[in-house]
Amino acid sequence: MPMPIAAIETERLTLEPFSENFLTERYVGWLNDKDVMAHSRHRHQIHSLDSCREFFESLRADSHYLWAIVAKDEFGHIGNIASYNDDNANAADLTILIGESAVSEQGYGTEAWIGVCRWLFETADVQKITAGTVAANAGMVGIMKKAGMKTERVRDYQFNDGLIGDAIKAVITKEMWKRT
Repeated sequence: MPMPIAAIETERLTLEPFSENFLTERYVGWLNDKDVMAHSRHRHQIHSLDSCREFFESLRADSHYLWAIVAKDEFGHIGNIASYNDDNANAADLTILIGESAVSEQGYGTEAWIGVCRWLFETADVQKITAGTVAANAGMVGIMKKAGMKTERVRDYQFNDGLIGDAIKAVITKEMWKRT
């Protein structure tokens, strides 16, 4: 059983444990925006407050972590970051969504990602963090590399919608993290 989730402070962000307060029409709008969700496996779904609530409850029931990414400036809630925990392997798989287009390419995703990696390694005592994306998702590939993750291109990977293309898989261990 993972430890209780905690808020994480970074220079420009507060990563708050996700709560019902973040289930808003603005959040649902991000999930239904084709541009925001272009590289997400959830892009083919129509989202609602109810489907978002079900997702939130399923993560909580399975002892995974979900944080709302809250900018300390006027933008407020700009996205979410989740850690899918494998207690048997003492590992976590991270995913992130920056939904607020006004803050894209300003480094908020990288800042949130590094903050969560630090918390998982230093507080939750996770030993390995993994992530993955389609090779075309330059923003996510950049986040993984800036966080010190080792990346590998997987050629001709089959995605959940039946398409074939390259994927990027990434990993960082606690020992690798200590050296960064």
